[in-house]
This record gives sequence, C-alpha cells and structure tokens, in this order.
Amino acid sequence: MNGLDALREALAAEGGALAQAVAAGPSTRAEPGPPQLAASGPRARAHAAEYELLLELILEGTLLHYARPRVLGVEDPDLALLLGDQLYALGLERLADLGDLDAVGELGQLISLLAQAHLRDDGPLAAAVWRAGAVAVGWGADPALRRAQELARAQDVGATQALLRAAAARAGAADGEGAAERTDR
Repeated sequence: MNGLDALREALAAEGGALAQAVAAGPSTRAEPGPPQLAASGPRARAHAAEYELLLELILEGTLLHYARPRVLGVEDPDLALLLGDQLYALGLERLADLGDLDAVGELGQLISLLAQAHLRDDGPLAAAVWRAGAVAVGWGADPALRRAQELARAQDVGATQALLRAAAARAGAADGEGAAERTDR
C-alpha cells in the first residue's frame, strides 16, 4: 500500500472529524516525499511502513496548517488548525510507540523549524527543513545537520543551502546514493 492510501486508511480508522474529512483523490504522488525518504534510511528500515505512515500524518498536519492538504478536505481554517495539531500528535504517538525517542526529538525540531519558516513565508526553507528532518529521522543527525538546523533557527540567509547540503551529505555518506535528493518537499 502506498503512503497516501495508508494515510487515508489510518485517518478513516481514527473516526470522528478526521474520518469525516477524508477526501477522494489521487493515490500516488509524482515523486517520493519526505515520508519515503525517512523510511528508506537505516534507522527506519526495519519499520519502514510505520515510519512512512507517521511522517505522512505529520506532513498532512503541516499542510493543514500552512498549505493545501492532500487527503483531507477541510474548508474551516480553525478546524484545519485543530486537525493539523491532532495529526502531529498522532504521528508523534506512533513514533513513541516504536520507542524511537531520538526521532521524536527530530520531529519536534522539524515542526518548530517549519513554523518558523512559514512565519517568514519562506517556502524554500520549509522544503529544506522537511528534507533535513526526514534525513535526521532516517539516518540520524550529525554535527553538520545540527549546525544547519541552528542556522535555520537563527534565520541565517544561508540556512536553506546548509540544510540541503547537510542532508545530502548525511544520507549520501550513510547510503552511498544521495537519497536526500529524492524528496519533493
């Protein structure tokens, strides 16, 4: 089952407002995104489907907050915000259930940096934050990735490129294939 179908199924199983908001739509995306990138990393491979799903939940939550969601049809902005928060919590809960507390911290960092990027209306930075966050979950963070995240937090103009370089180097060094370049968000 692909990520968007798994997301739809999980949301329908949650019931309530989430299940009611599930909308019909395409089952595939044009390119792999951050959930697939993270799930392909060595830290996540043993539970790849679960990592992919929990990151799909968090990505959909982000889209409810800042853009157009892929799976949920929500017109009320207040409801979208609440459902986005609920999806963040569901994704983090699933991660905690896997016992990966390091990745919980990485996703907390990702959510915080995304909020900051969106506050600045900086789409390229938000995309780089997602890429770096997916790599941190899938491969673990290294000092270069941490420095790049600190640049983003400090609103340094070089943060976007630093995040992209650090993510590509980390995923490429661990896998030898530059997987960080395969993400679309």
